[in-house]
Amino acid sequence: MIGSILDGIKAYGVSFRLLGELGLWRYFFVPMGISLFIAANIILATWGWSDNLGEWIAGIWVWDWGKVTFAVISEILGGVIIFILGLIVYKHLVMALSAPFMSPVSEAIEKHLNGEVGGKLHKRFFPQLRRGIQINIRNLFMELLLSIPVLLLGFVPIIGVASTVLLFLLQSYYAGFGNMDYTLERHMSVKESIQFVKARRGLAIGNGVPFMLLLLIPIVGVILVLPLSVTASSYLTVQELTKETQDEG
Repeated sequence: MIGSILDGIKAYGVSFRLLGELGLWRYFFVPMGISLFIAANIILATWGWSDNLGEWIAGIWVWDWGKVTFAVISEILGGVIIFILGLIVYKHLVMALSAPFMSPVSEAIEKHLNGEVGGKLHKRFFPQLRRGIQINIRNLFMELLLSIPVLLLGFVPIIGVASTVLLFLLQSYYAGFGNMDYTLERHMSVKESIQFVKARRGLAIGNGVPFMLLLLIPIVGVILVLPLSVTASSYLTVQELTKETQDEG
C-alpha cells in the first residue's frame, strides 16, 4: 500500500512535462474557472455558516463556568467542520462538472503512451457530464457517510489526532478516485471502475494527497490542482490498464 501511495505521488513529477509537451493546458481553462468559482463560494459559506454552527455547538454547554471559552472554541470548531465538509463538496462538484473537459486530456496521454486510444471514445459533451455526475454523486455520498463519524471521533482526546490523518487519507482517496475515472470511463462501466480503483487504493490515495495539499495554497493551488492531478492520474491509470491487458493476454 505504501509503495503504491508513493507511486501515485511520484506521478506528479511527469505532469508539467506532459502538460507542455502535449499542449494540454488549453483543456483546463474552463475547469480552472469552475474551480475558482466553486472555491470562492465554499469560502464564503465557511465564513457565513461557521458562526451559526458555532452558536449551536456552544448551546450544548449549559454551565456558566467556562461558557465564554467554550463559545470561542465552538466558533473555531464550527468553521473547521464547515470547511472540511465544504472541501468534500467542492472536490466532487469540480470533478463532476469538469468531466467533459478532462476526457481529451486522458485520451491525449493514452495516445502518447500507447500510440492509440483504447476503449469507447465519447465525442459528446453530455454523456461525459452524466458519467461525471453519476460517479461523483456516488463518491460524495460514500465520503460523507464515512467522514461524519471520523469528524465526531475528532472530539475524543488522543484519538482526535488519528482521526485527522484518517480524514485526510479518506479525502485523498476519493480525490484520486475521481481523477482516475476520467480515463476509466472509456474502458469500464461505473461498477467496473469502482472495483478497479478499490483494487488500487494506494494509487488513488497517492494521487489525492498532492491534490489535497495543493488546495491549501491560496488561489494558485485551486488553479493548478486539476491540471497537475488529472495529468498524473491519467498517466498512472493508462499504465495500470496496459499492465492489466498484458497480464490477461
